[in-house]
Amino acid sequence: MEILITGGAGFFGLHMAKRLSKSIKGCRILLLDVIDSNKKEYPSGCRFIRGDVRDKKLMMKITKHTNIIIHAAAALPLRSREEILEVNINGTRNLLEAAVRNKIRQFVYISSTAVYGVPKVHPIDEKAALVGVGPYGESKIYAEKLCGKYRKKGLTVTVIRPKTFVGTHRLGVFEILFDWIKDGKKIPVIGDGTNRYQLLDVDDLTEAIYLIISAKNKAKVNGIFNIGAEKYDTVGKDLQTVFDYARSGSEIMPTPAFLVKKALWFFEKMKLSPLYQWVYDTADKDSYVSVNKLMKTLKWHPRYSNSQALIKSYRWYLNNYDEIKSRPAGTTHTVGWKQGILGLFKKFF
Repeated sequence: MEILITGGAGFFGLHMAKRLSKSIKGCRILLLDVIDSNKKEYPSGCRFIRGDVRDKKLMMKITKHTNIIIHAAAALPLRSREEILEVNINGTRNLLEAAVRNKIRQFVYISSTAVYGVPKVHPIDEKAALVGVGPYGESKIYAEKLCGKYRKKGLTVTVIRPKTFVGTHRLGVFEILFDWIKDGKKIPVIGDGTNRYQLLDVDDLTEAIYLIISAKNKAKVNGIFNIGAEKYDTVGKDLQTVFDYARSGSEIMPTPAFLVKKALWFFEKMKLSPLYQWVYDTADKDSYVSVNKLMKTLKWHPRYSNSQALIKSYRWYLNNYDEIKSRPAGTTHTVGWKQGILGLFKKFF
C-alpha cells in the first residue's frame, strides 16, 4: 500500500507518518511539502518529495501508484490572501483530479472548524451553516465544495473538520503561550476566560484518520466529520491546569474583549502581531463541536482532554526548549512565530 501525505513536513504530517508506519506493515509513505523535513524525526522508509500542490503535473505524476491521499497541505492565515486561495483551493482541486484519473481508492481532506465562523449555537454539528472568516476560512469552505463535487464522481472523500490540535512538536501560536508560562508571566485572555474552547490532541486525530482509511465499509466514511476533545472545560480552568503543572506563577489576566479585539485587528493590519482574525474573534466565545457522528461511525473516543493535551505539549516544549529557541521564527506550526508587539507587552506582564 502507498499513502501520500501532503504537508508532510508539518506537525500533523510527522505524527500521521508515525501512526501509519506503526500499524500498516509494508506501507510506503510519501511525504510532500514545499519545505524540507527533518528526516531524522520520521520513521525509516518514508520517501520525501519537495513539491507544491499547485503543480498539477507533479500531483498527477506522484500519485500514479498511490492508494490513499491524506491532504493536509495548506497556506495558513499568516500568508497572503492570494497564496491562501491558490494553495488551499487550486491545490486541493489538483489532488482531487489526480485521485480520480489515477483511480485512487480514498481521499482524506483535512479541513477546519474555521468553516463555521463564530456561531452562536453549540455544540456545532456537521449540518451547521458555513461562514468563512477571512481568506483561510473561505478557502476551506470552497475546498470542501470541491470534495463534494468529486465525491459525486465516485471518489471516496472523507472531510475531517478538526478543532485546533496540539501535541508534541506543535509550536506556532502555542510557542508564544508556552514561552510566557515558562517565564511566569500573566496570560491575558480575551474576555474573562469563562467560555469553553475545545481543543484536540494530534494523536487522537491521527488515530481517527487511521480508522477511517482502515474502514472496510467505505460508504460509512464517505462524508464530513467534526473532531475534537470529548472533555474540556472553560479557557480559564484548562489554562490553570497548565499553570499548576508548570509551577511558574502564571495566572490568567481577564481583558475587555471589545477593546482588545480592536487593538489586535489594528496590530494585525500593521503586521505587528502574529495573531490573525479568526483566532482573536473566537477567543472569548464558546467554541466546541459535536463529535458524536465520528464516535458513532468509528466506535472511537478521544483519549485526551484539553488539559491533558496542553500539558503533554508543554512538557515536550520544556524538554526541547534550547533546540526550539535555536530555530529561526517562521509561519508554520513547527516553528515559533515572531511575537511582534506581543513580545513588548510581555515585559509588562
